[in-house]
Parts: sequence; C-alpha cells; structure tokens
Amino acid sequence: MADKTQDTHTTPVGPSYRTHQQKPSATVSVDVKLDNVHVLSQTPQLIALLSKIRSKETERADFIFYSNRIIRLLVEEGLNHLPVIEHTVTTPIGRNYNGLMFQGKICGVSIMRAGEAMEQGLRDCCRSVRIGKILIQRDEETAQPKLFYDKLPEDIADRWVLLLDPMFATGGSATMAVQVLKARGVPEEHILFLNLIASPEGVKNFSAKFPRLRVVTAFIDEVCHTACTHCRNVLANQAFLGSRREEVWMLNPNDT
Repeated sequence: MADKTQDTHTTPVGPSYRTHQQKPSATVSVDVKLDNVHVLSQTPQLIALLSKIRSKETERADFIFYSNRIIRLLVEEGLNHLPVIEHTVTTPIGRNYNGLMFQGKICGVSIMRAGEAMEQGLRDCCRSVRIGKILIQRDEETAQPKLFYDKLPEDIADRWVLLLDPMFATGGSATMAVQVLKARGVPEEHILFLNLIASPEGVKNFSAKFPRLRVVTAFIDEVCHTACTHCRNVLANQAFLGSRREEVWMLNPNDT
C-alpha cells in the first residue's frame, strides 16, 4: 500500500518584503537544531528545484539538470564554511580593496557511485580541484557497510575535505567514509559533508558521532525513515540521485 503520510512542515516561503498573504506555502526542511548541521535557506528557488527532482513527471534529462542546480548551491554554501583571512588588493585604478582569501588547500571526496554526480558541481566552483573516491558497499552476510576501494590524494591530511554523497539515510556509508578520512590523518573539523536530502535520524546520529565536522544539506525529510529497505523505496519514489522510478541511473554530470 502506498504511503499516504502527509508532509506537515509547510510554511510560507518568499522574500521578507512580501506579506504573509503573498507568500505561497510549501513543504520545507525539518529543523533539527544541531550546531554542526547547516540546511540551505528554504528559498522559493530551492523549493522549486526540489519540486522538480521529486516529481514523477520529471524526465531524466531534466532531473539531471535540476539536481545539478541544487548541487551547485550546496557547493557554494559549503565553500562559505572554509577558513578565510583578510586580503587587501589594489584595483586597476589604484585604490585598495579590503577583501578576503581562502586559507589552506581543499579537495573533494565522492562516496561512489552517486557521490560522483556531485563532482562536476565542485569543479565548476573550484578550478583544478583534486578529487578522491571511496567505494563502500553493504556486506551481503552482515548487512553492514564495508570498504571496497579508496583513492585519495597523498597529502589529504593537509587539506580541507568536501565529502560528497547525495543520499543520507542511516548514515552508514558516510560514517565509514569519515572513519577512512580520519585514519588518513584528516582532522574531523576539516571535513564538510555535502548532501542533497537526509533523514532526521541519520543526521542526528551522524552529528553526535562526529561533532566537530559540519554537514551542509539542502533538505532534511521527515518521511525518510532509518529502516534501510523502506528508505531505499522512499529515495526511489522521491527521485533521489542514483535511483529513479525504480531504475538505477548512474548520473554522469555531462550526460544529457
């Protein structure tokens, strides 16, 4: 039987200068109130993009296009959480401009396979960024996540890491990925986990386990339960990356 649970987190959305009556109501992210979890502002643009990738009417090419739009927003917000220092430059007309510049080095690490769909969004924002990969699959006998493969920059311990994975249910794969990074010498506070849609339970457990890293997500969905089997069905029905209309699509950002 289809799940007929109705979303309850509806609220008027829109610019502050519009009156309450001028703002349409929409389903917005669950507020988990965690210091190290940052949810993108639930703007009309973001809600419209999420509506596109959730709709069963959206075609594959459009799904890729709109999900890439959200990924770009996530990357841009993630970069806001990197350390910066004051930096003064001289303009072409000889005036000083008191600006900022990034401090340190960064790299991306995608949790294969779906995380690879987020790599191009990072490359679009960060020229010549280095990107590593981690492949984690569920052990058929124990049902626990198991590391199958990793390829990471040799100097990753000296970099800030943007960990990429669009789907976050129980957090098993992300947890193992963070453990791999920490084993390679990456400080926990140097890890930013970028994610499209997450479950409240997964985010809360992950946040408690790694209190010094930061999660940046577009949406925390109350109907994304922790039971893995059910959650995979939710992801497929709601058009998450890596799964679409019960058909697995390996989304290449250059695929049209």
